[in-house]
Amino acid sequence: MTLDLMEMLKVVFLGIVEGITEWLPISSTGHMLLVDHFMTLSMSAAFKEMFFVVIQLGAILAVVVMFFQKMLPFQWKDRSQPVLKKDTLSLWVKVVVACVPGAVVTLLFDDYIEAHLHTPLVIAAALIFYGIVFILVEKGNQKRQPTTVKVEDISYRTALLIGLFQVLSIIPGTSRSGATIIGALLIGVSRVAAAEFTFFLAVPVMIGLSAIKIMKFGLAFTGAELLVLGLGMAVAFAVSILVIKFLMEYIKKHDFTVFGWYRIALGVIVLLVLAL
Repeated sequence: MTLDLMEMLKVVFLGIVEGITEWLPISSTGHMLLVDHFMTLSMSAAFKEMFFVVIQLGAILAVVVMFFQKMLPFQWKDRSQPVLKKDTLSLWVKVVVACVPGAVVTLLFDDYIEAHLHTPLVIAAALIFYGIVFILVEKGNQKRQPTTVKVEDISYRTALLIGLFQVLSIIPGTSRSGATIIGALLIGVSRVAAAEFTFFLAVPVMIGLSAIKIMKFGLAFTGAELLVLGLGMAVAFAVSILVIKFLMEYIKKHDFTVFGWYRIALGVIVLLVLAL
């Protein structure tokens, strides 16, 4: 890998893209693959495959920092006596339940997806299709009230159903958060609860995926590769802090329709560029 100022700027740009798109339902992996298609990084194919997943750990760390107290299943009444928070522990068990379908599908089909579906055409099609789905789901939600308002009220059955929807995100351009949110909205979960459950769900999912990619790549990193990973993750972390704050305020007063239109517009632009 050759590192110069231009390559470092590309890594910073990818970190910004990751930090913005990881939490918005517009597909972080799809955006990074599109950026790399039109602004190729000078990396080996194996390192790049791993980088596009592991960089997301920076975004995950932002969630852990921002929601640390809510995610931690213990609280301390004094310095020596931790008290178990049963609701939080129960929520983490539901997260594990939701992770199972995606873990099985990823282990079975990840290599095939990497080899055959990481193309601009597939990404564009997924962006457009799920953009339309978002608009239709939000239009339908205007006529009904959510049955699950708080993330703590999500049942084990609901968690499993959300996990089944998350399986869709194995197709690049779909969006892990997008698939999770669409599934949650369809089964009656509020936007705020859907977003918070997405944050919880992202932690084990992305740690697991990153571990798989790192093991596949091997642990023999060069200094330049470690620098690229560290820089990308640091930028993604900083940008994610801002984006998460924005999203949580935005969905209190707005729905996800605008993201649906954005997905459609981006997908159409990609198709036009490919045609030309």
